[in-house]
Amino acid sequence: MAKQGDNEHRMVFDIRGKRRNVVKVVYAILAVLMGLSLFLVTGIGNIGDLFGGSGSESGAAAKVYEEQSTRIERKLAKSPEDPDLLLALTRAQLNAGNQLVEQNSAGQTVITTDTVRKYQQASETWSEYLKATNEPSPNGAQLIAPTFVTLAESSRSTGEFEENMQSAAEAAEIVAKKRPSLNSLSTLAYYDYFAFDNAGAEKARAEATELTKGKFERENLENQLDEYKKRAEEVEKQIKAVEKANKASGASGKESLENPFGGLGGGGLGE
Repeated sequence: MAKQGDNEHRMVFDIRGKRRNVVKVVYAILAVLMGLSLFLVTGIGNIGDLFGGSGSESGAAAKVYEEQSTRIERKLAKSPEDPDLLLALTRAQLNAGNQLVEQNSAGQTVITTDTVRKYQQASETWSEYLKATNEPSPNGAQLIAPTFVTLAESSRSTGEFEENMQSAAEAAEIVAKKRPSLNSLSTLAYYDYFAFDNAGAEKARAEATELTKGKFERENLENQLDEYKKRAEEVEKQIKAVEKANKASGASGKESLENPFGGLGGGGLGE
């Protein structure tokens, strides 16, 4: 944070001096890896189909979901712990956020500040939903998990990144427990690696490997997860280096983070 009489603006990820390269490494890795979550859960597809249209069509669609959210919130005012209403509100907020993404001149999907705001609302509603139910919906968990990954990439502190990835892994675990499959378990392993939960990742990985059919599929899975594990370890190492540097400089881990890639201007994120 800025000090009186000091023109310096201190950030959690200070991008000046020796730490500039550390930050670039972290975000270069994240920019690549977070987009990969799209293919783990849904397979290769048209990202435009996931987020809807563009321009006025998207704005109109977002308004429909926002109005739906308002109606649900009115009902929740009378029954604030109704799990069905909380889940419905989570879905409506996610749908509104999905419609608010944009495409840049290169045709790349851009996660806007409005999208992030809606995703943050959805994540808060999801947390309330989890408190209100003993049987979380695997469908809802599958929808919210990649949302947390998107929020992790747009995080402005190391702590926020880790919290969002842990939430993504927790949601993926709900899906894997209810619907154990090669897809759900490998996704859980991926999220666990980036939540820095190696024990959980290795457990999910072993269970996923048991469900592979044939040597080729098994080796392909192992190679893919080996790569995710390696890169997750690199991210963790670099984040620790940044946190150590911040501690030495007196920066608190709760200060804002400036993303050297422009914050929310990434592409191809979410599912």
